[in-house]
Amino acid sequence: MSAQTAARATAYPAPSRPRPTTATPAPAPRLRVVRAPEHARTRVPFILACMSVLAGALLSALLLNTSMAASAYAKYDLSNELGQLNQDQQDLTAQLDAKASPTQLAAAAAALGMVPTNGTGWLRLSDGSVQGVPEPAGAGG
Repeated sequence: MSAQTAARATAYPAPSRPRPTTATPAPAPRLRVVRAPEHARTRVPFILACMSVLAGALLSALLLNTSMAASAYAKYDLSNELGQLNQDQQDLTAQLDAKASPTQLAAAAAALGMVPTNGTGWLRLSDGSVQGVPEPAGAGG
């Protein structure tokens, strides 16, 4: 067997292709041309926005902390002032109680020229009568 006959014997017949008919439309091609992607957007504005939000948050936290510290000092000062005023009130109340004692009142009345009375009397306003035994105060006590 020669090389030509061996090649002819093993050759396969060409597959038959169906012929397109003119009545059916041609199918749309599966592949299509795609444009190149447009220029990618930069991320700089987003990063700047994030950084500004972070800076704003830190600044507001700092301002809040500072104002709270100032309020704490003001509260401490007012608390000290309130304690001092309470102490002054207690001192004045003690002085008032000391001056309202009977011995202090008698001494203050004597200093003003008042004399103690010998008897006590009451006046009834409905009928104008005097009750009790009132006596006039002596000039020298």
